Amino acid sequence: MSEPSFITDFIEKLQKLDRRALAILRRSASFAPGAYPAAYPYVEHHVGADWHPQDSRRQALYITAMLFALHPRQAEVSLATALGRLMKARDSDSIELRFIALLAADGDELPYYLRQIVSLLAADEHGIDYAELLQDLIWWLKSHSPESRDRIRQKWARDFYRQLAQTPAAA
Repeated sequence: MSEPSFITDFIEKLQKLDRRALAILRRSASFAPGAYPAAYPYVEHHVGADWHPQDSRRQALYITAMLFALHPRQAEVSLATALGRLMKARDSDSIELRFIALLAADGDELPYYLRQIVSLLAADEHGIDYAELLQDLIWWLKSHSPESRDRIRQKWARDFYRQLAQTPAAA
């Protein structure tokens, strides 16, 4: 299965989970990605045969599943675009500070900052493209490639600040 179809398949399966499964995945937010055994039945079979406990794909799957459970609203908008729209709507500098903290996060801090961002988006019912987020997280978490992380940071920064630069009629 190709990476894009795998990602789409994973997100579609998350959308079909029952409330109990989503509650388990929400509870996984209290643990490091992939460290909450109750979440294994919902994620682990997607990991694949050649995985390592610190594998970027495995960690990204657990983070995405947890975030989706916190705010299961799928949209065709990137995380950074949705956050930029939220900042513009609320006119709140604290949102930009949280976004900058997210961009500065390392792999261990990333789930914490993403939970904050997704909680903000959920409060105003802003959906995000979880398939795109999963792909971005896979690249971000590639520990052997700081260039990948920088590429995603720059992409998110462009998406976020593009929303702030737009006039209300163009947004």
